[in-house]
Amino acid sequence: MATPDAGLKTAAIHIQVFSGARTPMPAETQVLFTVMDGYQKILLRDYYRSSLLVQVPFHGNFGDNYTVVAWAEGYEQAGFTPVSVTPGTQTQVSLMLLCKDASFDFKRAEWNALAASHPDYVRILSAGTGDPEAARTRYMKLIEDRPAVLACFFNLVTAMADIHLPAGTPNDYLKQLNWEQMDQDRFLAWSDPMLVSQVAQAAGQGMFAPSVGTALFHPGATRSWKEVQFGEASVKFTFHEADTTMIDGKPCVKVEVGVDYFKDLQAHALVEVIANTLTGSLTDPRDVYRLRWTAARRAGVPDFDPPYLLD
Repeated sequence: MATPDAGLKTAAIHIQVFSGARTPMPAETQVLFTVMDGYQKILLRDYYRSSLLVQVPFHGNFGDNYTVVAWAEGYEQAGFTPVSVTPGTQTQVSLMLLCKDASFDFKRAEWNALAASHPDYVRILSAGTGDPEAARTRYMKLIEDRPAVLACFFNLVTAMADIHLPAGTPNDYLKQLNWEQMDQDRFLAWSDPMLVSQVAQAAGQGMFAPSVGTALFHPGATRSWKEVQFGEASVKFTFHEADTTMIDGKPCVKVEVGVDYFKDLQAHALVEVIANTLTGSLTDPRDVYRLRWTAARRAGVPDFDPPYLLD
């Protein structure tokens, strides 16, 4: 590692690497770390243990927007930028390394366990069946046949559980999933119409920003908003207010819930998923899992903890 000039102020970056189980990587894991400053000058590129404290120069300009990248044998590369530093302080950066072809581990999401730990998720998953055993059977089939779709659902409802609207969370307003329109990057559902006004009010408080070109990218959509708290893995609500149905004697509107990898591709990046974003391929729930977890750690809010892990 290059030693900062004696005349320069310095700062510190503490990098910690975690696994897809959201636990620290084993101490013996050899991790290749790369640290670059805002000028794209490589200050460090070498193997270390899974936790590293790096002293870096403080320039007082855009050179202080550092990039950190981590890689280990058998894992996908991960990184974060910009990592802004302040002289005399330590900036924390948590990165998650996923195994190549990481698989979904739903042991924590067995039906009875899920009912005990996340009853609201089970309520949403059960809606429309009228029979607890039918709901369980449908759920087990989803695990077996479409695990990426279930992971997407868990990513989204877990993120929404942490979004506090003027009254409740978005999950409180979901009445029934549209099982024919669930995919690995989004789901469609019927919601209480109050969800529209709740998101609109929250947008007025700075929690969401309106999305442009809603009808162009989502035929039939009327309004759309995206969460702005994080730079990565932001929840997006797209409403189809002309598409309604009656559930339990009450009118409901269609809502499409998805996630965008990045708020601003120019300002934030976990580099290996940018290619997927630019080529238009379907969002991978594993990337969303990592991005949302990383963003929450970066923001200092409670950890993102969907009821599944990645092996």
